[in-house]
Amino acid sequence: MEAIFHERQEGSLCAQHCLNNLLQGEYFSPVELSSIAQQLDEEERIRMAEGGVSSEEYRIFLQQPSGNMDDSGFFSIQVISNALKVWGLELILFNSPEYQRLGINPINERSFICNYKEHWFTVRKLGKQWFNLNSLLTGPELISDTYLALFLAQLQQEGYSIFVVKGDLPDCEADQLLQMIWVQQMQRPKLIGEETLQSRDESVQKPDLEQALDVNQSFDNTNMLDEDEENFQKALALSRQEIDMEDEEADLRRAIQLSMQGEHRSGFSDCCTQNIPHSSATGQTESLPSEELRRRRQAYFEKHQQLQKQGQIPQFHGEAATNSHTLVNDTGGDMSENDMLQAAMNMSLETVTNSLNVEEKK
Repeated sequence: MEAIFHERQEGSLCAQHCLNNLLQGEYFSPVELSSIAQQLDEEERIRMAEGGVSSEEYRIFLQQPSGNMDDSGFFSIQVISNALKVWGLELILFNSPEYQRLGINPINERSFICNYKEHWFTVRKLGKQWFNLNSLLTGPELISDTYLALFLAQLQQEGYSIFVVKGDLPDCEADQLLQMIWVQQMQRPKLIGEETLQSRDESVQKPDLEQALDVNQSFDNTNMLDEDEENFQKALALSRQEIDMEDEEADLRRAIQLSMQGEHRSGFSDCCTQNIPHSSATGQTESLPSEELRRRRQAYFEKHQQLQKQGQIPQFHGEAATNSHTLVNDTGGDMSENDMLQAAMNMSLETVTNSLNVEEKK
């Protein structure tokens, strides 16, 4: 099928395509056919002028457009017939009485030219097979011998004018090749309009499908992004909660330490300020190690207890002394360092107070 020459439709140049498909080559161009059409117009003008250039018929003829061609590229049957005369070919109307009286079977002919309104196309035998070389088709269409008569009859019913091409066609490669082989056509060629429409539908459907896939993919990506964003926000919130809890715990521990230090220092400072004057010994005591302080306090408590037993320290305030004695006795237990320091401070205050009372009585 590739060896068959087939021009596809361009504009309204169907007459050119019909002739070239018939002759199986680029034998005619629009310029050459226009030249033939102009020659025919001039011949007609000369014939009309024979009746007188001043006649009404002649003036009307000059005002009318050419009947052999137009600006769209259409050419008349006269142009096609004159173009074929160059190759010694003649056109005979297929359904004329003269041809019908000959009783020739269509399959015994070599080619036909078909015309409906302003469209021309060729049906030709190449080798031993017939082909529809319509320029509106995407390629040659194989026609069987049994279907040829039906095909021509159908065209006549549709209003086509059919012309039989008489004479020897020029040799061509396709005719020589198809004399040796037979071809089979699995799929009928489509009309150019059908192919364009199908291509357009496919081009429309493909972007629609791609768009649907893109939207679906975009939707999936959006869902994934939303899910990832949600998980990220949750992780960030948990992290912030953990940081806040750690900060709160740290602040709480810091506050407890400061409170304990402040309470210890405040209690000790207030007692010393109100009742005990500062001295260098006090500063030395504060700089002593904790074991040394504990040892000295223990010695002080024991000495104070011995003095009370010997009656050297009068107890003017019995309740206070009893309480102090109780505190001293409690030192033998498991007292903390802060408790022992507090007890020592209380006993010192009691001692100073008792001494002042004795001095006043004297």
